[in-house]
Amino acid sequence: MRAMRLRRTKDIELVREGGEVRSDRLFTMRARPNGLDVVRVAVASPRAVGVATRRNRARRRVREAIRTLLLARRGAPGTDLFVVARAPALDAPAAALRTAVAKQLDELLGAAR
Repeated sequence: MRAMRLRRTKDIELVREGGEVRSDRLFTMRARPNGLDVVRVAVASPRAVGVATRRNRARRRVREAIRTLLLARRGAPGTDLFVVARAPALDAPAAALRTAVAKQLDELLGAAR
């Protein structure tokens, strides 16, 4: 399964308004079935995370953790994910970030096969 970017504002708003929510100290993840065969992902970070370079770094770190974990989920149902990175995602070890993402993906998409 290949993760694709969730780009359209309308699609992101649908997930924000009606998606199932999971929170962690590193990020908040919302998920909504999309009826497609792919998982689409949008990652955001608020200004509270810091200046643009820090927000971009937080988004890249979370996006990479999601990307690597979705590669192992070949049979996952088509879902739209909207993730909001929090400030602790900047300083968290990569392993801790991957563990947190894996836990949330297990709850939202089902356990990896």
